Amino acid sequence: MTKSGLNDTAALAAKAGRALLAAGLKVVTAESCTGGGVAAALTDVPGSSQWFERGYVTYSNEAKMQDLDVAAAMLERHGAVSAAVVEAMAVSALAASGADVAVAVSGIAGPDGGTSDKPVGLVYLAAARRGDGVHVLREHFHGDRAAVRRAAVAAALALIVRAAEPESFGAIR
Repeated sequence: MTKSGLNDTAALAAKAGRALLAAGLKVVTAESCTGGGVAAALTDVPGSSQWFERGYVTYSNEAKMQDLDVAAAMLERHGAVSAAVVEAMAVSALAASGADVAVAVSGIAGPDGGTSDKPVGLVYLAAARRGDGVHVLREHFHGDRAAVRRAAVAAALALIVRAAEPESFGAIR
């Protein structure tokens, strides 16, 4: 990652932290393709213990089922990289934690694993806010595995900022 990319991620994580702190909210992460990158970026921010609750890294389908109660039938029907699964990850992470906001990420970072329906770079993100529902985003990032993962982390951090602000949360699309 370039120094600029690191700075951008650090700045986004700090912005997310400020937004969560200002709103008096705590966040939980549920990650697959980012492998804990969102939680790592957030906990790199000094004082993150005030607003970071916990993180789940559920890379395998088995982990998604065991740790986040994602139904096997849902995984079989939609696949791990889908709107339905990422929504279930966010909802379950929120329910299992003391957090107010959840962000979930699942995607295909590559270099292989993609199909014509689900190409490398496809990433689904979900934000859930206690009492305010869930919003799911579908993104397609380009570049190598590292670039896709960096972009997914940045998108998740930006989503946390939006989820922390009530006026922005309802406008997520």
